Amino acid sequence: MSIATLIRELGRGQASLAESEAHSLFAAMLDGGVEDLELGALLYALRTKGESLDELLGFQRAVEERLYKLKAPHDGIMPVVIPAYGGGQETANLLPLFALLLQHFGIPVLLHGTLENHDGMAASYVLRELGILPCVSLSQAQHALDQEGLAFVPTAVLCPGLASMLSLRNRLGLRNSAHLMVKLLQPFSDAGLHLVSASQPDWLEQLRTYLLATEAHALLLQSCDGEPFANPMQRPQLEHLNQGSCEILFEAERSPTRSSPNLPKAASAAATALWTKQILAGEVPLPLPLVNQLACCLYGTGYAQDMNQAKAIAAIEAGGLAAA
Repeated sequence: MSIATLIRELGRGQASLAESEAHSLFAAMLDGGVEDLELGALLYALRTKGESLDELLGFQRAVEERLYKLKAPHDGIMPVVIPAYGGGQETANLLPLFALLLQHFGIPVLLHGTLENHDGMAASYVLRELGILPCVSLSQAQHALDQEGLAFVPTAVLCPGLASMLSLRNRLGLRNSAHLMVKLLQPFSDAGLHLVSASQPDWLEQLRTYLLATEAHALLLQSCDGEPFANPMQRPQLEHLNQGSCEILFEAERSPTRSSPNLPKAASAAATALWTKQILAGEVPLPLPLVNQLACCLYGTGYAQDMNQAKAIAAIEAGGLAAA
Protein backbone atom coordinates (compact mmCIF):
# COMPACT_ATOMS: atom_id res chain seq x y z
CA MET A 1 0.00 0.00 0.00
CA SER A 2 1.39 3.40 -0.97
CA ILE A 3 1.95 6.13 1.63
CA ALA A 4 -0.68 8.32 -0.07
CA THR A 5 -3.28 5.53 0.07
CA LEU A 6 -2.38 4.78 3.67
CA ILE A 7 -2.77 8.43 4.66
CA ARG A 8 -6.15 8.61 2.95
CA GLU A 9 -7.54 5.45 4.53
CA LEU A 10 -6.20 6.18 8.01
CA GLY A 11 -7.35 9.78 7.80
CA ARG A 12 -10.87 8.70 6.92
CA GLY A 13 -10.90 6.12 9.69
CA GLN A 14 -11.51 3.42 7.10
CA ALA A 15 -8.65 1.15 8.11
CA SER A 16 -6.35 0.09 10.90
CA LEU A 17 -2.96 -1.43 10.38
CA ALA A 18 -2.15 -5.04 11.13
CA GLU A 19 0.62 -5.56 13.68
CA SER A 20 3.20 -6.34 11.00
CA GLU A 21 2.18 -3.31 8.92
CA ALA A 22 2.35 -1.05 11.96
CA HIS A 23 5.79 -2.42 12.79
CA SER A 24 7.14 -1.72 9.32
CA LEU A 25 5.61 1.77 9.20
CA PHE A 26 6.87 2.86 12.62
CA ALA A 27 10.29 1.39 11.92
CA ALA A 28 10.51 3.58 8.82
CA MET A 29 9.35 6.59 10.82
CA LEU A 30 11.96 6.00 13.52
CA ASP A 31 14.73 5.52 10.97
CA GLY A 32 13.91 8.69 9.02
CA GLY A 33 12.59 6.74 6.07
CA VAL A 34 9.41 8.80 5.63
CA GLU A 35 9.53 12.29 4.11
CA ASP A 36 8.50 15.16 6.39
CA LEU A 37 5.23 15.96 4.60
CA GLU A 38 4.05 12.34 4.60
CA LEU A 39 5.28 11.81 8.17
CA GLY A 40 3.25 14.74 9.45
CA ALA A 41 0.15 13.54 7.59
CA LEU A 42 0.50 9.99 8.91
CA LEU A 43 0.98 11.14 12.50
CA TYR A 44 -2.03 13.43 12.23
CA ALA A 45 -4.15 10.65 10.74
CA LEU A 46 -3.18 8.21 13.49
CA ARG A 47 -3.81 10.80 16.17
CA THR A 48 -7.26 11.60 14.77
CA LYS A 49 -8.24 7.96 14.32
CA GLY A 50 -6.73 6.66 17.53
CA GLU A 51 -4.22 3.82 17.57
CA SER A 52 -5.61 0.28 17.67
CA LEU A 53 -4.13 -2.45 19.87
CA ASP A 54 -2.45 -4.11 16.86
CA GLU A 55 -0.94 -0.77 15.88
CA LEU A 56 0.41 -0.19 19.37
CA LEU A 57 1.89 -3.69 19.44
CA GLY A 58 3.58 -3.10 16.10
CA PHE A 59 4.86 0.32 17.14
CA GLN A 60 6.19 -1.11 20.40
CA ARG A 61 8.09 -3.86 18.57
CA ALA A 62 9.73 -1.30 16.30
CA VAL A 63 10.74 0.83 19.29
CA GLU A 64 12.01 -2.21 21.21
CA GLU A 65 14.35 -3.09 18.34
CA ARG A 66 15.90 0.39 18.54
CA LEU A 67 15.89 0.89 22.30
CA TYR A 68 19.20 0.93 24.16
CA LYS A 69 18.90 -1.10 27.34
CA LEU A 70 20.10 -0.71 30.91
CA LYS A 71 20.61 -3.30 33.64
CA ALA A 72 18.66 -3.09 36.86
CA PRO A 73 20.91 -2.78 39.95
CA HIS A 74 21.49 -6.22 41.43
CA ASP A 75 20.24 -5.55 44.95
CA GLY A 76 17.12 -7.68 44.77
CA ILE A 77 14.72 -4.73 44.67
CA MET A 78 12.71 -4.20 41.50
CA PRO A 79 13.31 -0.78 39.88
CA VAL A 80 10.59 1.72 39.05
CA VAL A 81 10.49 3.27 35.58
CA ILE A 82 8.99 6.76 35.43
CA PRO A 83 8.24 8.61 32.17
CA ALA A 84 8.59 12.39 32.57
CA TYR A 85 7.01 14.09 29.57
CA GLY A 86 4.39 16.41 31.08
CA GLY A 87 4.32 19.30 33.50
CA GLY A 88 1.66 21.98 33.84
CA GLN A 89 1.78 25.74 33.74
CA GLU A 90 0.06 26.28 37.08
CA THR A 91 0.50 23.06 39.07
CA ALA A 92 3.77 22.11 40.72
CA ASN A 93 5.50 19.10 39.16
CA LEU A 94 5.84 16.61 42.02
CA LEU A 95 7.33 13.79 39.96
CA PRO A 96 10.90 14.47 41.22
CA LEU A 97 9.60 14.35 44.79
CA PHE A 98 8.01 10.97 44.19
CA ALA A 99 11.20 9.64 42.62
CA LEU A 100 13.23 10.79 45.62
CA LEU A 101 10.74 9.14 48.00
CA LEU A 102 11.27 5.83 46.23
CA GLN A 103 15.04 6.34 46.31
CA HIS A 104 14.74 6.93 50.06
CA PHE A 105 13.50 3.35 50.41
CA GLY A 106 16.41 2.02 48.37
CA ILE A 107 14.21 1.36 45.34
CA PRO A 108 16.12 2.04 42.10
CA VAL A 109 14.43 4.72 39.98
CA LEU A 110 14.89 5.45 36.31
CA LEU A 111 13.28 8.63 35.02
CA HIS A 112 13.28 9.20 31.28
CA GLY A 113 11.91 12.19 29.44
CA THR A 114 12.47 15.41 27.60
CA LEU A 115 14.80 18.19 28.65
CA GLU A 116 12.28 20.91 27.81
CA ASN A 117 8.55 21.45 27.99
CA HIS A 118 7.21 24.47 26.17
CA ASP A 119 3.76 24.02 27.76
CA GLY A 120 4.83 24.10 31.38
CA MET A 121 7.30 22.97 34.03
CA ALA A 122 9.16 19.82 33.00
CA ALA A 123 10.46 17.46 35.66
CA SER A 124 13.96 18.10 34.31
CA TYR A 125 13.72 21.73 35.48
CA VAL A 126 12.95 20.68 39.05
CA LEU A 127 15.58 17.93 38.99
CA ARG A 128 18.19 20.47 37.93
CA GLU A 129 17.27 22.69 40.89
CA LEU A 130 17.73 19.64 43.12
CA GLY A 131 21.18 18.97 41.71
CA ILE A 132 20.14 15.97 39.59
CA LEU A 133 21.42 16.46 36.06
CA PRO A 134 20.49 14.41 33.00
CA CYS A 135 22.75 11.53 32.04
CA VAL A 136 24.40 12.14 28.67
CA SER A 137 25.25 8.49 27.95
CA LEU A 138 24.11 4.98 28.78
CA SER A 139 27.28 4.33 30.77
CA GLN A 140 26.65 7.42 32.89
CA ALA A 141 23.03 6.36 33.43
CA GLN A 142 24.13 2.86 34.46
CA HIS A 143 26.69 4.30 36.87
CA ALA A 144 24.08 6.62 38.43
CA LEU A 145 21.67 3.73 38.88
CA ASP A 146 24.30 1.47 40.42
CA GLN A 147 25.80 4.11 42.72
CA GLU A 148 22.94 6.49 43.53
CA GLY A 149 19.87 4.38 42.79
CA LEU A 150 18.40 7.16 40.63
CA ALA A 151 19.04 8.39 37.10
CA PHE A 152 17.34 10.81 34.74
CA VAL A 153 17.92 9.82 31.11
CA PRO A 154 16.81 11.95 28.14
CA THR A 155 14.81 10.08 25.51
CA ALA A 156 17.51 10.74 22.92
CA VAL A 157 19.96 8.60 24.91
CA LEU A 158 17.57 5.63 24.97
CA CYS A 159 16.01 5.90 21.52
CA PRO A 160 17.15 8.75 19.23
CA GLY A 161 14.49 8.10 16.59
CA LEU A 162 11.71 8.35 19.14
CA ALA A 163 13.13 11.62 20.46
CA SER A 164 13.07 13.03 16.93
CA MET A 165 9.41 12.14 16.57
CA LEU A 166 8.60 13.74 19.92
CA SER A 167 10.20 16.98 18.75
CA LEU A 168 7.72 17.20 15.87
CA ARG A 169 5.09 18.39 18.32
CA ASN A 170 6.48 21.90 18.12
CA ARG A 171 6.05 21.89 14.33
CA LEU A 172 2.74 20.02 14.11
CA GLY A 173 1.07 21.59 17.13
CA LEU A 174 -0.19 18.31 18.59
CA ARG A 175 1.02 15.12 20.20
CA ASN A 176 1.59 12.02 18.11
CA SER A 177 2.02 8.27 18.50
CA ALA A 178 5.53 8.76 19.88
CA HIS A 179 4.07 10.48 22.94
CA LEU A 180 2.04 7.35 23.60
CA MET A 181 4.94 4.98 23.05
CA VAL A 182 7.27 6.75 25.51
CA LYS A 183 4.77 5.95 28.27
CA LEU A 184 5.42 2.28 27.52
CA LEU A 185 9.21 2.19 27.16
CA GLN A 186 10.93 -0.78 28.81
CA PRO A 187 14.54 0.37 29.27
CA PHE A 188 15.52 -2.58 31.48
CA SER A 189 16.35 -5.98 30.08
CA ASP A 190 14.70 -7.55 33.10
CA ALA A 191 11.75 -6.69 35.32
CA GLY A 192 10.59 -3.26 36.42
CA LEU A 193 7.45 -1.55 37.68
CA HIS A 194 6.30 1.10 35.20
CA LEU A 195 4.27 4.17 36.17
CA VAL A 196 1.81 4.66 33.31
CA SER A 197 -0.74 7.47 33.11
CA ALA A 198 -3.09 9.34 30.82
CA SER A 199 -5.30 12.37 31.26
CA GLN A 200 -8.49 11.13 29.57
CA PRO A 201 -10.64 8.04 30.37
CA ASP A 202 -10.52 6.72 26.80
CA TRP A 203 -6.72 6.97 26.74
CA LEU A 204 -6.56 5.20 30.09
CA GLU A 205 -8.70 2.41 28.67
CA GLN A 206 -6.45 2.21 25.62
CA LEU A 207 -3.36 1.88 27.82
CA ARG A 208 -5.07 -0.65 30.11
CA THR A 209 -5.95 -2.83 27.11
CA TYR A 210 -2.35 -2.71 25.91
CA LEU A 211 -0.85 -3.44 29.33
CA LEU A 212 -3.15 -6.41 29.86
CA ALA A 213 -2.47 -7.78 26.37
CA THR A 214 1.30 -7.58 26.84
CA GLU A 215 1.15 -8.82 30.46
CA ALA A 216 3.17 -5.77 31.47
CA HIS A 217 3.92 -4.82 35.06
CA ALA A 218 2.62 -1.32 35.73
CA LEU A 219 0.83 1.05 38.05
CA LEU A 220 -1.86 2.79 36.00
CA LEU A 221 -3.40 6.10 37.04
CA GLN A 222 -4.87 9.34 35.75
CA SER A 223 -2.05 11.78 35.17
CA CYS A 224 -1.59 15.08 36.96
CA ASP A 225 -0.71 17.68 34.32
CA GLY A 226 0.56 14.90 32.11
CA GLU A 227 2.81 13.31 34.74
CA PRO A 228 2.32 9.89 36.46
CA PHE A 229 1.95 11.05 40.05
CA ALA A 230 -1.24 11.12 42.09
CA ASN A 231 -3.01 14.47 42.19
CA PRO A 232 -2.21 15.76 45.71
CA MET A 233 -5.64 17.40 45.91
CA GLN A 234 -7.72 14.38 44.85
CA ARG A 235 -6.46 10.83 44.58
CA PRO A 236 -7.08 9.07 41.26
CA GLN A 237 -7.80 5.37 40.95
CA LEU A 238 -4.59 3.38 41.33
CA GLU A 239 -4.46 0.08 39.44
CA HIS A 240 -1.76 -2.56 39.62
CA LEU A 241 -1.41 -4.58 36.42
CA ASN A 242 0.78 -7.66 36.25
CA GLN A 243 0.87 -10.78 34.06
CA GLY A 244 -2.42 -9.98 32.39
CA SER A 245 -4.43 -9.25 35.53
CA CYS A 246 -5.61 -5.97 37.04
CA GLU A 247 -6.06 -5.12 40.72
CA ILE A 248 -7.50 -1.83 41.97
CA LEU A 249 -5.37 -0.89 44.98
CA PHE A 250 -7.11 2.44 45.70
CA GLU A 251 -10.42 3.72 44.40
CA ALA A 252 -10.60 7.27 43.09
CA GLU A 253 -11.69 9.92 45.55
CA ARG A 254 -14.98 11.51 44.55
CA SER A 255 -14.16 14.86 46.11
CA PRO A 256 -10.97 16.74 46.94
CA THR A 257 -9.15 15.92 50.15
CA ARG A 258 -10.68 17.48 53.26
CA SER A 259 -7.48 19.25 54.22
CA SER A 260 -5.74 20.91 51.30
CA PRO A 261 -2.01 20.12 51.24
CA ASN A 262 0.43 22.97 51.62
CA LEU A 263 1.61 22.95 48.00
CA PRO A 264 4.17 25.33 46.50
CA LYS A 265 2.62 28.75 46.05
CA ALA A 266 4.28 29.29 42.69
CA ALA A 267 4.49 26.75 39.89
CA SER A 268 8.18 27.35 39.34
CA ALA A 269 11.07 24.91 39.37
CA ALA A 270 12.84 26.73 42.21
CA ALA A 271 9.73 26.88 44.42
CA THR A 272 8.90 23.25 43.74
CA ALA A 273 12.45 22.12 44.48
CA LEU A 274 12.40 24.06 47.77
CA TRP A 275 9.07 22.48 48.72
CA THR A 276 10.44 19.04 47.80
CA LYS A 277 13.36 19.57 50.18
CA GLN A 278 10.93 20.68 52.90
CA ILE A 279 8.89 17.50 52.42
CA LEU A 280 11.97 15.29 52.63
CA ALA A 281 13.14 17.20 55.72
CA GLY A 282 9.78 16.71 57.41
CA GLU A 283 8.97 20.42 57.50
CA VAL A 284 5.66 19.98 55.65
CA PRO A 285 3.49 16.84 55.47
CA LEU A 286 3.41 14.57 52.46
CA PRO A 287 -0.01 14.78 50.72
CA LEU A 288 -2.09 11.65 51.38
CA PRO A 289 -2.62 10.73 47.70
CA LEU A 290 1.17 10.51 47.30
CA VAL A 291 1.36 8.37 50.44
CA ASN A 292 -1.18 6.05 48.79
CA GLN A 293 0.80 5.90 45.54
CA LEU A 294 3.98 5.24 47.50
CA ALA A 295 2.26 2.27 49.15
CA CYS A 296 1.31 0.94 45.71
CA CYS A 297 4.92 1.08 44.58
CA LEU A 298 6.18 -0.60 47.76
CA TYR A 299 3.74 -3.40 47.02
CA GLY A 300 4.35 -3.53 43.27
CA THR A 301 8.16 -3.72 43.58
CA GLY A 302 8.00 -6.44 46.21
CA TYR A 303 9.44 -4.17 48.90
CA ALA A 304 6.39 -5.09 51.02
CA GLN A 305 4.97 -8.59 51.25
CA ASP A 306 1.37 -7.49 50.73
CA MET A 307 -0.68 -4.34 50.31
CA ASN A 308 -1.59 -4.04 53.99
CA GLN A 309 2.07 -4.03 54.94
CA ALA A 310 2.80 -1.52 52.18
CA LYS A 311 0.11 0.83 53.48
CA ALA A 312 1.49 0.60 57.00
CA ILE A 313 5.08 1.25 55.90
CA ALA A 314 4.05 4.22 53.75
CA ALA A 315 1.94 5.70 56.56
CA ILE A 316 4.74 5.30 59.09
CA GLU A 317 7.23 6.83 56.70
CA ALA A 318 4.95 9.79 56.01
CA GLY A 319 4.54 10.30 59.73
CA GLY A 320 8.29 10.03 60.18
CA LEU A 321 8.87 12.74 57.61
CA ALA A 322 6.39 15.01 59.36
CA ALA A 323 8.06 14.37 62.71
CA ALA A 324 11.64 14.66 61.47
